[in-house]
Amino acid sequence: MEFKNVLNIAYLGPEASFSEMARDAFCKKYNINTFSTPLKTIPDVVDFVDKNPFTLGVIPVENSIDGTLRASLDSLMSTQNQNIKILSEIVLPIEYCLLSRTTEFYSITGIIGTPYLLGKCQEFIKTEMPMYLNIIENTTMSECARNLSNYNLTYGSIGNRKTAETYRLNILKENINDDKTNQTRYILIGNYDTPATGNDKTSIAFATINTPGALLEVLKIFLENEINLTYIASQPSKDDMEEYIFIVNFNGHIKDKHIFSVLNAVKSKTIFYRFLGSYEKNQI
Repeated sequence: MEFKNVLNIAYLGPEASFSEMARDAFCKKYNINTFSTPLKTIPDVVDFVDKNPFTLGVIPVENSIDGTLRASLDSLMSTQNQNIKILSEIVLPIEYCLLSRTTEFYSITGIIGTPYLLGKCQEFIKTEMPMYLNIIENTTMSECARNLSNYNLTYGSIGNRKTAETYRLNILKENINDDKTNQTRYILIGNYDTPATGNDKTSIAFATINTPGALLEVLKIFLENEINLTYIASQPSKDDMEEYIFIVNFNGHIKDKHIFSVLNAVKSKTIFYRFLGSYEKNQI
């Protein structure tokens, strides 16, 4: 897949975040070399792509611990340009590191972290850090790294590999987070077409009339066409708490005639329908 004439790629900031690492991975995979813009919120990223032609966006959509990020799907479903869709996905392991200006792990007497990061690395701090460790709290991972310059070489900060690269710090210990299986799925969004690769998934969102059997009528379409739903979730509509939006993933690509026909049948049974994209499945 080629992204021609891309002028900018926006991502959920700040710099040196896991979202920037995801951006780097997408840029490497698709040979994208362009300007990047970190933005404060997920809706900001989606809105930027919605309003600016020839742009791409990178946002998190699902975490293995916290589940689906509603802000991502809500924002994607609400774009004025309905051609904005998911183009690709990757899954990143969420691994934190102990960073410092020194290379001597056993010289560390203080650590700088956000309350969230400190909470995620409690076991490491308890078992591998000094008993009387001086703990300093900051608001962001990037701020923790920057503030190392205000302290002597016996201080470290909690960050990731991108933080170390951005602020030219040494990685003293890798994977210091308590949960070693934490992963986040990131998506690349934009107004581009994706080719069928033979290893694709399709995502849609829809709502049905609020009557008995309405949802079953939609699900029967997938059953009768022997399409296995790999993911299905519901969430209340922002407009009416009594109405629900259903998010569905299944194998296949909209450019497959069979899938195209199924989607048309689904659309005819719904009061709201949004095609969210057909894209190559992540290779873990």
